[in-house]
Amino acid sequence: MAKEETTKVEKNSKVKTWWSGLKSEFKKIIWPDRSTLAKQTGAVIVVSIVLGMIIAMLDFVFQYGVDFLVNISF
Repeated sequence: MAKEETTKVEKNSKVKTWWSGLKSEFKKIIWPDRSTLAKQTGAVIVVSIVLGMIIAMLDFVFQYGVDFLVNISF
């Protein structure tokens, strides 16, 4: 019974240590201001759209190539 109590105490102290470490790490975060956040969000959206267009074009080209190869009559 004493062993179970010590493991519970150890577990509780580990959890408390983890939470205090988490709080201290959150205090170290430097949050961006509104203008920086807007610029970075815009950049992510633009890059995502451009990459989506590139992937769509590559998909179209590959599909056209595969269809062309399939429809070649020997």
